[in-house]
Amino acid sequence: MGIFGGRLLRSQAPAATLLIRLAVAGVFVTEGVQKFLFPDTLGVGRFVQIGIPAPAILAPFVGVCEILFGAMMALGLLTRLAAAPLIADMLVAIATTKVPMLMKNGFWKAAHEARTDFAMLLGCGFLLLAGGGPWSLDELLRRRSEPVRHL
Repeated sequence: MGIFGGRLLRSQAPAATLLIRLAVAGVFVTEGVQKFLFPDTLGVGRFVQIGIPAPAILAPFVGVCEILFGAMMALGLLTRLAAAPLIADMLVAIATTKVPMLMKNGFWKAAHEARTDFAMLLGCGFLLLAGGGPWSLDELLRRRSEPVRHL
């Protein structure tokens, strides 16, 4: 069966997992697109402001990753694989923007500003563990990769 019949695609998650996939995908795809639409405030300029190295390379790279892996989440295509880089994205975002805010402005300001970051981190963590669910391309690929059983 290879990877398509194994842990990567198999999921016992309920059909409602689609809602988590769409929520996560919607945020990542729109944020990725905005890195290109508004480079001064949300793309390269933002990466310069928060001290990310090589911002001219990394901002577009992160934007493409958010769009690509977010779209994969929406479709439920290699959901677990798509979750991993988005988790890394959120960990970097929290470390570079929310932790400094916590140190400067205290818990409540940081908690307010970090709510989307933590929701996306936990949503991606759920999808990494649970998979895409029955209404996903993962499930379609898994079913197609199973050997045909003859009577």
